[in-house]
Amino acid sequence: MRMVQVSVNGDAPRTLPADTPVSGILPDSAPDGLPVLAALLNNEVVPLTHPVGINCTLVPLTLADTHGWRVYRWSLTFLLGMAIKETFPEALFRVRHPVGVGLFCSVEWPEGTGDPARAVARVEERMRELAAADLPVECVPLSYQEAIDGLTRTGQHDQLHLLKYRNPPQITLTKCGEYLDMRHEPLVHRTGRLDRFALTPYSPGFVLRLPAQDHPRGVAPFNPQPHLVRIYQEHMAWGRILGITTVGQLNAAIAERRADEVVRTVEALHDKKLARIADQIAAREPRVRLVLIAGPSSSGKTTFAKRLMTHLRVNGMRPFVLSTDDYFVGDDHNPRDAQGNLDYEHLQAVDLPRLNHDLAALLEGRPATLPRFNFMTKSREESAAPVVLAPDQVILIEGIHALNPELTAGVAAELKFKVYISALTQLAIDYNSRISTTDNRLLRRMVRDNQFRRHPALLTLRRWPSVLRGEERWIFPFQHLADAVFNSSLDYELAVLKPFAAVLLNEIKPSDPEYAEARRLSGFLHNFVALAPRQVPGDSILREYIGGSLLRY
Repeated sequence: MRMVQVSVNGDAPRTLPADTPVSGILPDSAPDGLPVLAALLNNEVVPLTHPVGINCTLVPLTLADTHGWRVYRWSLTFLLGMAIKETFPEALFRVRHPVGVGLFCSVEWPEGTGDPARAVARVEERMRELAAADLPVECVPLSYQEAIDGLTRTGQHDQLHLLKYRNPPQITLTKCGEYLDMRHEPLVHRTGRLDRFALTPYSPGFVLRLPAQDHPRGVAPFNPQPHLVRIYQEHMAWGRILGITTVGQLNAAIAERRADEVVRTVEALHDKKLARIADQIAAREPRVRLVLIAGPSSSGKTTFAKRLMTHLRVNGMRPFVLSTDDYFVGDDHNPRDAQGNLDYEHLQAVDLPRLNHDLAALLEGRPATLPRFNFMTKSREESAAPVVLAPDQVILIEGIHALNPELTAGVAAELKFKVYISALTQLAIDYNSRISTTDNRLLRRMVRDNQFRRHPALLTLRRWPSVLRGEERWIFPFQHLADAVFNSSLDYELAVLKPFAAVLLNEIKPSDPEYAEARRLSGFLHNFVALAPRQVPGDSILREYIGGSLLRY
């Protein structure tokens, strides 16, 4: 019997048989009482049924950990799929997009189902029965043909599409009772670990609610977010028209040489939405003098602003761009976070009095000497000549704080037009497995950081949690103030980003704490057939990340 050395949380290693499952080493609960859901084995997320196999360090994961919370969310969607299959086997069900902490799920109930709310209640009741039964959730390795036969027998054609352009000799499916599913991330090893959830009817489906990572002991309150849901719904409708709502369908379009048509259609939709927003701005009374463009990292704000300028010119307007970066206060005056590090995403990193003073002068037609921030010296420099705006000019400001009323408090609200941008993809891996908008943006940023700043993927991943915290504090609370919302997602983009990102992710090694995230993203990208960058138009938002843009930045 082969023996290995296993350490838990860095404690003194123990000598154990290599085939010992992780569940036989870790406790059922963490010291805070939260159940252990999975583990990090040498910085890779594994289910508790996984044999240790090698000399390793184990770290238990709970709902309070980012990776543990993700395991819980994926496991709940598995339990949900199983409950729907058992209660309404003819229902057409899909996990769609986030609504607050929860996930919106669309469903077409079978004819004769009756009241949808009662149907949702029945599904939730079955989920609770399955959780109470504490059934084992097993990873079942099958030959390629056995997996195809199993998915065909259960009618999971969306997952069969994924396998059409893949040919591994072995495929691992997840099994619970008679329910069989192809899952893309580790799950809990028993249904009894899934005891915190709720289903809330939300037409045309329901929201699967779960605990927040920072409040893991109870289900998070329901936060409807109707403005974002509306954008998601619009994009989902467009996906149905395009005929591409899953990765398998996108792969088929690429393999069948229909990608050019998909790219042109998706890009035309962007252009049409840009034109509509420009028309809204031009038609507004009183006349708009300040357009504010905000969105989270890698949402495409810069390219959006440049393309919007073209559409505003078509409407007879003359845009003038003002960068909030030029109003940075500099390191000597910059706020610091709780750890004492410079917090460049803080609102007070911007010289608000100076910005509002200059805006007032420009909008009143008075000369303003504008600053320019020197990122080499990290200090402001004054421009040589003052700027005077004509009455028909409109100022564009893009940045993370653009929708925060404090940024432009000195400008009358009726003179502003506010735009919120995000990348809200409707594409899904399969019906039960959604694609995270955050992952989409992370991959964009990773590729851009390497293309234009020569940053390794490891550095991007290390900084990403701080970026997300900044977004939660400074961007998302103000998104509901937007006059228009632009969805910068492109249904084909992950196929283009794949060859760029896959190489970068492979540079991250098991000794790095970020390895678990790199492995997850690599596995996710493995689902896509690659698409050549040459098929991306020169003015596409995607060019902001992969390079080769016709626009000047």
